[in-house]
Amino acid sequence: MRKMPLETRGITSSRLALGCMGFGGSWDRSPLSDDEVLKTEKAVDAAISTGITMFDHANIYTMGKAEEAFGRMLQGKPSLREQMVIQSKCGIRFADDIGPGRYDFSKEHILASVDEILQRLTVDYLDILLLHRPDPLMEPEEVAEAFEQLKSSGKVRNFGVSNMNQAQIQLLEAYMDEKLIVNQLEMSLHKVDFADEGVHVNQEAGLSVHFTSGLMEHCMKEDIQIQAWSPLAKGIFSGNNSIELTEAEAQTKELVAKMAAEKETSLEAIVLGWLMRHPAKIQPILGTTNVQRIKDSADAVRISETMTREEWYDLYVSSRGVKLP
Repeated sequence: MRKMPLETRGITSSRLALGCMGFGGSWDRSPLSDDEVLKTEKAVDAAISTGITMFDHANIYTMGKAEEAFGRMLQGKPSLREQMVIQSKCGIRFADDIGPGRYDFSKEHILASVDEILQRLTVDYLDILLLHRPDPLMEPEEVAEAFEQLKSSGKVRNFGVSNMNQAQIQLLEAYMDEKLIVNQLEMSLHKVDFADEGVHVNQEAGLSVHFTSGLMEHCMKEDIQIQAWSPLAKGIFSGNNSIELTEAEAQTKELVAKMAAEKETSLEAIVLGWLMRHPAKIQPILGTTNVQRIKDSADAVRISETMTREEWYDLYVSSRGVKLP
């Protein structure tokens, strides 16, 4: 059976990762509270108890407080660091007195961002650093210099990207001594363009697909770990009843519930298991601090290994509201 790209590199076998966007409280400059640190600790404990050992950060999450809360948690439990794979991202800058909201892949910004990330997390190194969103003004030589300096100093062990297409990845790699090992993209049972892009080759339906042609195949060929952000799509199929659903969405929600009952598992496990069933060995990034939801997601590993081709297509066709072929 094909392994996760991160597992083939000996980095982690954690099929799920916990996203830390919700740690730290509000998205403002207010001080970090002890309650938020406690919430972080409980979420991390729940993740580790279910076999999740990978944690996904970004320097902008709750204005840096997500990393700070995680760091304070680690200070109280320093032995946890060696059980974890920690990644963070940089490259997004909010509007400030210098300029508007923007992307920044300058060497100066990348190096300064990593120093600040490590300080907030209270760790000596990151397992993986991702560039958060494409910067049209990116100088690949400058990025490569920053990565080389971070690698040689021991501050970052591996590098990846988020929300990039095949050409952008190849351009960066042309100036680097090593391969990018992660690409994090929005993917879910609600956002299935990654599957549509392959299914609708040479069809009119493909004109409305918003996913880069060949990106999935490139990542699989080059052993780049595809990570899925927002894999539960705000709970649209797994318990969020505040969203008005289309007919196709309502039918899919019913199908998810039916499968969950038949397989004696959670709604989250079905939704995530569907995504993980793809041969690319997609790694979902859970964006929740809810302890029960973290635990309910854990069975997705089993579901991904037992979901049949017919069950996968049932969910895919239902979510699209169409018939194949």
